[in-house]
Amino acid sequence: MAENEKTNSEKKGFVDGLKAEFRKIVWPTQEVLAKQTAAVVAVSLVLGTIIAVLDWAFRLGLTRVFQ
Repeated sequence: MAENEKTNSEKKGFVDGLKAEFRKIVWPTQEVLAKQTAAVVAVSLVLGTIIAVLDWAFRLGLTRVFQ
């Protein structure tokens, strides 16, 4: 019985701590979120393009070497 009470109190303490941490979160405004999302998409597109060009160049080079 005492073990069960201890477990319940531990769970309650964990949940209370979790709630306290969630109250500390500073959520971004819609404007900030939109800017950051646009930045992530732009950087992803640029890096994807760079990787695709490098892949094409290496494939072209290796094809010519091994012909």
